[in-house]
Amino acid sequence: MIRLVLAAALLATAAPAFAQDAAAPVLASTEAYRAMAAEGAHAPLFARELASAKRAVEAGMRAGIDVPVPKDRGGGPTHERHKDNYKLIQLAGTLYRVTGDKSYADYVRDMLLAYAKLYPGLGKHPAAANQVPGRLFWQSLNDSVWLVHAIQGYDAVRGDLTPAERKTIDDDVFRRMAAFLTSEPATFDRIHNHSTWANAGVGMTGYVLRDKVLVEQALKGSDRSGKVGFLRQLDLLFSPDGYYAEGPYYQRYALQPFVVFAQAIADNEPSRKIFDYRDGIVLKAIRTAVQTTYAGYFFPINDAMPDKSLKTEELYQGVAIGYAASGDAGLLGIARWQGKVALSPQGFAVARDIAAGKAKPFAFASTLLRDGPEGKDGALAILRSGPDEKAQVVVAKNTAQGMGHGHFDKLNWLLYDNGNAIVTDYGAARFLNIEAKDGGRYLPENDSWAQQTIAHNTLVVNETSHFETRLAPAEKVAPVQLAFKGEGPARWSIGEMAGAYPGVTFRRGLVQIETGKGSPLVLDLLTVKNAGKATYDLPLHFAGHIIDTDLKLASNVAARPVLGKANGYQHLWVDATAALANGQGRVTWITDGRFYTYRMATAGAQVILAESGANDPRFNLRREPVVIQRIEGAGDAAFLSLIEPHGRYDAATETTTNSRSAVTGLTVAEAGGARIATIALVGGKQILVAIAADTTADKAHSVTVSGRKLEWRGPVGRFDGEASK
Repeated sequence: MIRLVLAAALLATAAPAFAQDAAAPVLASTEAYRAMAAEGAHAPLFARELASAKRAVEAGMRAGIDVPVPKDRGGGPTHERHKDNYKLIQLAGTLYRVTGDKSYADYVRDMLLAYAKLYPGLGKHPAAANQVPGRLFWQSLNDSVWLVHAIQGYDAVRGDLTPAERKTIDDDVFRRMAAFLTSEPATFDRIHNHSTWANAGVGMTGYVLRDKVLVEQALKGSDRSGKVGFLRQLDLLFSPDGYYAEGPYYQRYALQPFVVFAQAIADNEPSRKIFDYRDGIVLKAIRTAVQTTYAGYFFPINDAMPDKSLKTEELYQGVAIGYAASGDAGLLGIARWQGKVALSPQGFAVARDIAAGKAKPFAFASTLLRDGPEGKDGALAILRSGPDEKAQVVVAKNTAQGMGHGHFDKLNWLLYDNGNAIVTDYGAARFLNIEAKDGGRYLPENDSWAQQTIAHNTLVVNETSHFETRLAPAEKVAPVQLAFKGEGPARWSIGEMAGAYPGVTFRRGLVQIETGKGSPLVLDLLTVKNAGKATYDLPLHFAGHIIDTDLKLASNVAARPVLGKANGYQHLWVDATAALANGQGRVTWITDGRFYTYRMATAGAQVILAESGANDPRFNLRREPVVIQRIEGAGDAAFLSLIEPHGRYDAATETTTNSRSAVTGLTVAEAGGARIATIALVGGKQILVAIAADTTADKAHSVTVSGRKLEWRGPVGRFDGEASK
């Protein structure tokens, strides 16, 4: 009902794209523009966005129209000019409709007439590399992005151009660009985010030009068979929970074409019920994108940049369109945090309702997000200790490969606490749009380091990466999410992977343990089944400065040896090594005034303290620390670890509290088909965590450890008490 009221009251749909009126706006209705003009000043976020758009466009108008012949890679002058131009076209078109000032329409017209002179003579971009080349940009993806933005600005002014102007721009800019994109199957007819942008741009162009064929090509592929195209991408790129195949970072990037094209479909062909398609998958995708963030930043798995947050154009659009279609007041809470709205009818709805006090906090919660079109290809498991942005979050990456942007790191994990990334993921080796770093492209170290398994927090066998970093076999096999519980004093995720290495199966249980004091403990049990013998490495990449350790280190102070020769090992400097005394050891570091103790209880293991950056003559890699547990010559094996957040250092008052670990010991025992970890605490208390091999949800278990009988149901049991005297 909320959705219907919003649609009727505010977002009156445009006339169908194939109606008799051949030039009226179809991507936003005249009624919606009038509402924005009449009420926009009373919605502060929207008024601020309108003023910002005016400043940007009027500065562009003063500078004059510049439509250069393309020649540069990403970040170069001509690349940035065409990028700025599509933004100015979109903004100026909206400003014309909201203000009625014809100078904005004239600016869009003149800009697009300049493109009508340039575009017909363009061929393959001169800086094209390993991607499908564009014409305006070095890769066709950017041409598609240009089209998605520019067609919106053109739609706003098209009805006020002369028939001759309209025909010139229609034919020599938008039809030519649509023809170029639909003729490139590697761009248009794939199940991939590049194709999403192309499909959206061509489909929106089809609505604006009243071209049913272009719309059908966008929805169903260039041959209109339905084997590819926008609808098929909705079927195959998202899981039933709205999780995007390439991971959160690319969910952010791909979201904009999905949502803006969905809005165009809803406005022009409401009979398609696009927001209901596949059980509301577009709206699920918006909410899931938000859920896969910490303190506003996306979990940086796969080819991700760690600095991308919800404060990005894709999410301004996604939040606005999601709210307009669903009425979810939690999305208003996100928009309020963003402090910015889209300059659109949907963005106005968000700003107006925030001003009316309708925003509510977004429902951040522990969540299991299944992966794969049918939800059968593993999962992203998110354990949250609370809803606020500084609560602790454990992320278990038990997902499928993630296509070409995926990394080879099954059962990897991340930890966030106190507003910071603690156990980290490198993401991509890339400096996006910084021309001096290979034109902003992926760097060679993306292959030699970032995609390699040792760059992540999961098992490495014989210093080789999962699937030998080969995409085809990696895409055929996904982890299995065996168990998940997101509530209660012990929350857990258990995943299993077979096939990353021949004959090797490994399983990981991550348990978030509330203690009633500060952030939870995180227990990590990784077990390996292997018919042969191997060397196992379990790295933990962390953000912080080492404060203390009980390891007897052999430190490399005169020279820094390199850990290995290939598969990412060539990029690690070895700072120190040590054996775990009696299988026990700890390392404590500090991050943003909080201490973290990483305690290991792994029989027969050696510890390696290392740092990324070796064999990096161009300084392409960030220097980041890692602790590696190594077991040599083993068949089956088990790694048990615990991370304990504790204490505080206050630089302002120069005071330190609880810098010492409150855990006095960590041991593991096997009994009755389960492994039982005992966490000994200061004061004689202890916490026992039993993790069963049989992960059946309600199966009863009973074991006896050190004379104590433990009974529980399900895969994990927690038992608190006093240590035996």
